Amino acid sequence: MKAFLLAGGHGTRLKPLTDSIPKCLLPIRGIPMLQIWLDLCRRHCVDEVLINLHSHGDAVRRFIQQQKNELKVHLFEEETLLGSAGTLLANRNWVKGEASFWVFYADVLTTADMNRMLEFHRSRAQIATIGVCEVPDPTRCGVVQIDEEGIVRDFVEKPAMPVSNLAFSGLMLATPLLLDVIPEQFPVDLGFHVLPRLVGRMAAYRISDFLIDMGTMESYRTAQLTWPGDSHLQSERAHA
Repeated sequence: MKAFLLAGGHGTRLKPLTDSIPKCLLPIRGIPMLQIWLDLCRRHCVDEVLINLHSHGDAVRRFIQQQKNELKVHLFEEETLLGSAGTLLANRNWVKGEASFWVFYADVLTTADMNRMLEFHRSRAQIATIGVCEVPDPTRCGVVQIDEEGIVRDFVEKPAMPVSNLAFSGLMLATPLLLDVIPEQFPVDLGFHVLPRLVGRMAAYRISDFLIDMGTMESYRTAQLTWPGDSHLQSERAHA
C-alpha cells in the first residue's frame, strides 16, 4: 500500500528550532518525527511512501539516504509549496490503479491503529475516510459533524464559531476518486478546498489513541512529556 507523507512545511510556529532543521526531523525523545512515521508505515503494511520536500529539503534527503529499511521512499521536491492537496494532484499517476492510499501529515504524532482504520474505510466504501478526534481548540482545525453511520455531514476548516470539537486529525485514507475533486489551482489545501466538497461522500473514523499535532512550541513540549514511544508496541504484541 502507498502513502503520502506531507512534510514540506516551513514550521514557522516552531521557530527558532526550524531555522536550521526541517519540522519533520525535530526529535521526540531523541527520535526524529520522520523516523517515527517511517516506522509506523512499515508496521501498518505501507511499503511505498512519497515525501514532499521544500524547507531544508537537503537535510531530509540526507536522512532518507541513511535509512536502511524495506520501505521504498520517493522524494518530491516542491520549489514552491503546492499545498496539501496540490502535492497529491501533482503525483496522481503514482497512485493510479490503487484501491486506496494513505495521506499523513508528518507533524502529527500518534499511536493510532491504522489497520483498524483501514478496515473501517473498506466497510464504508466512500471516496475517503478521515481520522477524527476531539480537540481542545477546534478553531485551529477542520471541524466535522458526522451521522450515526460515520458519514461526514459537515466540514469547516478553522471555523470562527465551531459547532463541535470533533476535528480532522491529519490521517486520511482516500481512493483515486479524491483526485478528481481537487480544484486546478495552486496552492490548494485539503482542509479548505477539498474536504468540504466531500460532505456526504466521506467517512470519519474516531481516533481515541494518543494523537497530538506538533504545530506549536507548546504542543512540541507536551509531546516530549507524553509520547509513549515504543511502550504501546509492547501492548500491541501482548494482544496479538
